[in-house]
Amino acid sequence: MTVAGGDRGSAAVLSHRLPLPVVLLAFTVLLLVSMILGVAIGSVPISPQAALGVIADHLAGHPRYSVADAIIWDIRLPRVLLAALVGATLATAGTVVQVLVRNALADPFLLGVSSGASVGATSVLLFGAFASLGAWAISAGSVLGALGAMGAVFLVSRRGRALSPTQLILCGVVLSALFESVTSFLIFRGNPQATQAVLFWLLGSFGLATWPQLPIPAIVLAAAMAYLLAQARSLNALALGTGSAAALGVDLHRLRRDLFIATSLMAGVAVAVSGVIGFVGLVVPHIVRLMVGSEHRRVLPAGMLFGASFMVLGDLLARVIVAPQEMPIGVITAFIGAPLLIVLVRRRPYLYGAAG
Repeated sequence: MTVAGGDRGSAAVLSHRLPLPVVLLAFTVLLLVSMILGVAIGSVPISPQAALGVIADHLAGHPRYSVADAIIWDIRLPRVLLAALVGATLATAGTVVQVLVRNALADPFLLGVSSGASVGATSVLLFGAFASLGAWAISAGSVLGALGAMGAVFLVSRRGRALSPTQLILCGVVLSALFESVTSFLIFRGNPQATQAVLFWLLGSFGLATWPQLPIPAIVLAAAMAYLLAQARSLNALALGTGSAAALGVDLHRLRRDLFIATSLMAGVAVAVSGVIGFVGLVVPHIVRLMVGSEHRRVLPAGMLFGASFMVLGDLLARVIVAPQEMPIGVITAFIGAPLLIVLVRRRPYLYGAAG
């Protein structure tokens, strides 16, 4: 993505890109290895061969219903798959937001989308909002909160029909703080017995992952990726600047509206199933761009795979670093992501200038 770094910065990134098939193969292998480690390592150690055997038995329709079977199939595998889906979703959402506002330091959390989603999800958890929707209640509350937050940020930051990227980020930071205060107020006024669980959930966790939680984020991610890959040329044009995009025939109003909806859906669904997890959507796109360049038909699939691996490995650390207790995944991603971002900023300063 070409953001305020000029042609020199873009050329530097593109000149170091690796062949896309090689990167996709490497990221696929990394994801598979991460998932195998995720289902094998835990408070009850199970060999990778045994874990793969349990999965193969279930896929063949002949489960053994042993203790290892229950641990792998009912607890660890849904958790690992959910972590992969959320990591891929957040990385994709972060890539889109950085193009949308033409700033390399933007992500759904910074623009208040994740904070707005947490308001909606907290309302469901503490007060039973959308209770009639049953299992869909948290997802509905989270997505509506994300849409409302993104809409508020856009409305506040607009000046007529113009949309300043810098203004958008500043308004996002301010409204994000407002949404976080609303969440804190809801927790203060809510059921004291549920407060601790909500606070732990807000820091991010896959500890309650189940098979029924997987379809919604999988469908949203698949639909968003299909749309974004189809709009890859428009994303490339938007990354060059609004003037360049308009000159290339891009309908900026429609594109921004659609990207706003896609980002809100992805962030809302991710928050609904995992809580608020930062730095994934901020750091992963930068690492991927350094490897494959800034063309979005390359960045999007590579970022999806690497984001999934990043989250699976982060969740594995969260489970084992303070075993038998569990560390919130948001703590792990921040602990890893913040130093990585500092290194990236120091090594590639032209990527992080003010957007034009």
